[in-house]
Amino acid sequence: VQLVESGGGLVQAGGSLRLSCAASGRTFRSYDMGWFRQAPGKEGEFVSRINWSGRSTDYRDSVKGRFTISRNNAKKTVYLQMNSLKSEDTAVYYCATAPSDSGSNYPSAYNYWGQGTRVTVSS
Repeated sequence: VQLVESGGGLVQAGGSLRLSCAASGRTFRSYDMGWFRQAPGKEGEFVSRINWSGRSTDYRDSVKGRFTISRNNAKKTVYLQMNSLKSEDTAVYYCATAPSDSGSNYPSAYNYWGQGTRVTVSS
């Protein structure tokens, strides 16, 4: 599985971005998908995940109500809609795959990773 993120960029605080993660391979619909991020000088952290069917999602507390994860299995793509962005959302964002219904927020549960897309929020 290969994952390619896109949609990052520079945005002012309060603005919005939509990240996309396009997957290759024929088994996309069998994977849970997650978004993680790593800010400069900090450890990586879980952002959001969605199960294979799209019926189950989870978010870190700091993005609840602002970020929305979704997926289109026909397009083999997972999205992260980010609204009301804050300077603390500045990071490189990575998407990753996990076995279906793994229900994990830990990076160790994810086996394929994209190269990341940079998000910079100016205050």
